Amino acid sequence: MAQMNLLQAINNALDIAMAADERVLCFGEDVGHFGGVFRATAKLQDKFGKARCFNTPLTEQGIIGFANGLAAQGHRPVAEIQFADYIFPAFDQIVNESAKFRYRSGNEFNVGGLTIRTPYGGGIAGGHYHSQSPEAYFTQTPGLKVVVPRNPHQAKGLLLASIRDDNPVVFFEPKRLYRASVGEVPEEDYQLPLSEAEVVKPGTDITLLGWGAQMELIENAAKRAEAMGISCEIIDLRTLLPWDVDTVAASVEKTGRLLISHEAPLTGGFAGEIAAAIQERCFLYLESPIARVCGLDTPYPLMLEKEHMANEHKIFEAIKASVNF
Repeated sequence: MAQMNLLQAINNALDIAMAADERVLCFGEDVGHFGGVFRATAKLQDKFGKARCFNTPLTEQGIIGFANGLAAQGHRPVAEIQFADYIFPAFDQIVNESAKFRYRSGNEFNVGGLTIRTPYGGGIAGGHYHSQSPEAYFTQTPGLKVVVPRNPHQAKGLLLASIRDDNPVVFFEPKRLYRASVGEVPEEDYQLPLSEAEVVKPGTDITLLGWGAQMELIENAAKRAEAMGISCEIIDLRTLLPWDVDTVAASVEKTGRLLISHEAPLTGGFAGEIAAAIQERCFLYLESPIARVCGLDTPYPLMLEKEHMANEHKIFEAIKASVNF
């Protein structure tokens, strides 16, 4: 085991993947000698050469189009979009090509080896264009997988699994935790299963569900609730598409309550899909309405970031409201 922050775990995963499989290529804006804006790809070009770790022009559509072409020819490209806020110029390439190319070509051009890495989320005073959480835009796209880690151990294991998965994966990295989240990480090669939620903590009174950086806030709110005698079961979804409905449903059948929290705005957020699916599966078990604690339905504000975010206090108040319904 080694102590790593989340950023180091990602770098380590890329290093291992590239060493184990020469088909793995790493590219994006400034990812070469500079090592990326957050240094996630630091020293990879020095180790593997400019043919396997290199810079691209500043064009997100071009980065993913290039990645689709590489994947279609048998490579396993790991394309970096510098910030998730800037993934939208590549939206057409991802949802209409990455997700569908193998189907409309009769599998002649299989782009399943593609992984797209991108940092998401707020909490760093990044303002409008460096703080958004756009995961829900991609969870409505059959043919993709959407993965979000919460700590260094997950980041390494889930990224290695994503790179080796035979489906295109959009891998959202919580940039607020890049250096803030530190933990024990195995130094060897390992993978964590995709589409399998993790029960972080068992409980009996309410199920708390989230992913990525939001898990830290959920866990803090749960500690406050536990001090009041409320037993919280905490689940980290980890993979949003396809998501592990069975684990969540089993938990809700036990606790009778569900609270979902994410950074993205409330309206159209993935919490709504989860709530709909769980009420269909667990309606007769519910003791209170399914609760959502999410970002506000406004463009991301710089000055009011703390008020905009679904913080620990909002989650704690929602837990009490659900239990006391």
